[in-house]
Amino acid sequence: MILVLVSGLSGSGKSVALKALEDAGFFCVDNLPATLVSAMVDSLPARRAGEAKIAISIDARTSDTIASLPKVIDDLKQRDIDCRAIFLEANDDALARRFSETRRPHPMADHINSGIKDCIDAERRLLASVADISHRIDTSDVGPNTLRAWIRDWLKLDRNRITLAFQSFGFKHGIPIDADLVFDARFLPNPYYDPQLRPLTGRDEPVRQFLAADLNVGHLIDDIASFLIRWLPSYVRDNRVALTIAIGCTGGQHRSVYIVEELANRFGSEQQVLIRHRDLAHSH
Repeated sequence: MILVLVSGLSGSGKSVALKALEDAGFFCVDNLPATLVSAMVDSLPARRAGEAKIAISIDARTSDTIASLPKVIDDLKQRDIDCRAIFLEANDDALARRFSETRRPHPMADHINSGIKDCIDAERRLLASVADISHRIDTSDVGPNTLRAWIRDWLKLDRNRITLAFQSFGFKHGIPIDADLVFDARFLPNPYYDPQLRPLTGRDEPVRQFLAADLNVGHLIDDIASFLIRWLPSYVRDNRVALTIAIGCTGGQHRSVYIVEELANRFGSEQQVLIRHRDLAHSH
């Protein structure tokens, strides 16, 4: 059995994630109280339980049971059930904009009447314990197609091993809120100022050759890799399910993309890695 628990902030893309899981063959249940998760698993016929794929959305709409979710997840894992938790989030501006566009009331509005910002803050506090034990994804600047692709990549991972998610981003679009470690590559030579390289990305060979020729680029990659090699065992001992390493440059097109690709290549043979290029979609 594979059981995926989808949680996150209202407006962060949970409906998109649940639909992506449904398209992947999962039986999906939206807005199930956390206290009923184990009962639902137990209700499956024994002959089918071993091949079941279930996705359940749990969020602030069932706020009276959300506090029990960490224990529910721990109990399921103790039963050797492949239980994976994903938590979607976004910055306040993105969430407020999405609610404004849909004109839907925030789930916390029944308890808080002082505006959307206070509703978002309250929901963050309510779901903090769930976010801490989940694989977190920042959807602030991510479209539905990109999110669906990230969900598909995440499903291929082994829940028993820590995941290194290498993510490129542009500082001018903001720092990803799901980042555990942030490294700044803006001091490196910028291919953007070469007219021939400007329309390309860090995945294109001319840009790769340009950056590989600079010693400081190699030194930064070596330093980040050394840091991870030294401290990764500590993150594993802390029972982390994932570690998001965000590399930023100005626009998130060239330097950060190249460094993410290089780091993923280095660690891919020994660790399970994800590659995310958040801001390539802004111009491609």
